[in-house]
Amino acid sequence: MTDAAHRLLWTIVALLLVAGGTVTLAASFGVLPGGDPGAALLSAGFLTRWRLATPWTTLAAAVAGALLALTGHRLLGWELRPPRSAVRGTLSHPGRRPGRTRLRADVLVHALERDLTGGPGVRRAQVVLTGAPPRPDVWIRVDLTADARAAGVRDHVRAAVRRFAATAGCQPAHLDVTARIEPGRP
Repeated sequence: MTDAAHRLLWTIVALLLVAGGTVTLAASFGVLPGGDPGAALLSAGFLTRWRLATPWTTLAAAVAGALLALTGHRLLGWELRPPRSAVRGTLSHPGRRPGRTRLRADVLVHALERDLTGGPGVRRAQVVLTGAPPRPDVWIRVDLTADARAAGVRDHVRAAVRRFAATAGCQPAHLDVTARIEPGRP
């Protein structure tokens, strides 16, 4: 759900709760037309009909309660669940013309990971991007094959970071690269 949908949903829930509380309070003070503050909230005829249909009314109340609990559980689950795409932030960079360009940081992270895995001897790459947009911190971990050459990997990582800086329009304030070499096959 989007933020606007969440706000709308919780606004509707809040309005329903306020309306229910207002009606109940008005009924208890006898403000509602035809209401008596001394009378029971449920009429004697309704209670008689409820008792006559006893097994079905109990089942109906249980089903209604279960549906209400399930709905509340789903609403709470939507609120507590992290977003589907792991948004690690938004890079915002002012352009030459009025306005801003906004990119989700995970898009840039995946692009840099794809660029890094295209290098010789790089089996996997993992990138974490944090910090302020003009000078983010970049942590890179590359898993290398046993036959990877250190100089070739270093040059490839350096070139990928240069392309990243040119594409994103920002220079990394801190760059940390960790390389793990996978053991060779016997």
